[in-house]
Amino acid sequence: MKEVLFYGDSNTWGLVPGSAPQTRFPWGVRWTSIVQEESKGQIHAIEEGLCGRTSVFEDGLRPGRRGLSTLPAVLGNQKTIECAVLMLGTNDCKSLYNASAESIGKGVELCLSELEKHLPSDRILLASPIYLGDDVWHDDKDPEFDQASVKRSHELKDVYRKIAKAHGSAFVAASDYVEPSHIDEEHLDEQGHAAFAGVILGKLREMRVIA
Repeated sequence: MKEVLFYGDSNTWGLVPGSAPQTRFPWGVRWTSIVQEESKGQIHAIEEGLCGRTSVFEDGLRPGRRGLSTLPAVLGNQKTIECAVLMLGTNDCKSLYNASAESIGKGVELCLSELEKHLPSDRILLASPIYLGDDVWHDDKDPEFDQASVKRSHELKDVYRKIAKAHGSAFVAASDYVEPSHIDEEHLDEQGHAAFAGVILGKLREMRVIA
């Protein structure tokens, strides 16, 4: 059984759209767990999703969300991983950070480089995140985003693809396959998790991580 690290934010953690307080989809529903179950014993999923996690930006109100800072400790504790799936960038689009797609890409690339200290590049799957919905920034959804955030989320795919190509890593654009829930326009719903799990399983087969 191969240890596969899934490193990401709330869409890796499995947050239920619109839940307050934040609730997590159960095992068997969130995409990371489906990948393990559908691999039929070939994969053990190490779920390292954290709500609010960014690539390199500091959240002054919620410390410990800077992905590059926490990744070395995760890797130090998971010395037997044979593959990693990296999906960050949604929270980097928040208006607080005022970051361009290129700047977000540079942060994600630093995380990718950290993973390369432990894994060959071709054992890393870089995923660009789903697009934010057009109205995600409304007060009843997530006002930490704005209209520019939505535009930025659409720009990440091309930036990430170039990064993956430069590093020799595998790449997948989540936005090509799944959309956010209409409830909050930010998170995958149950159907989205199931669909994305199938996409990731296909990529892992292409990478020959699983048969």
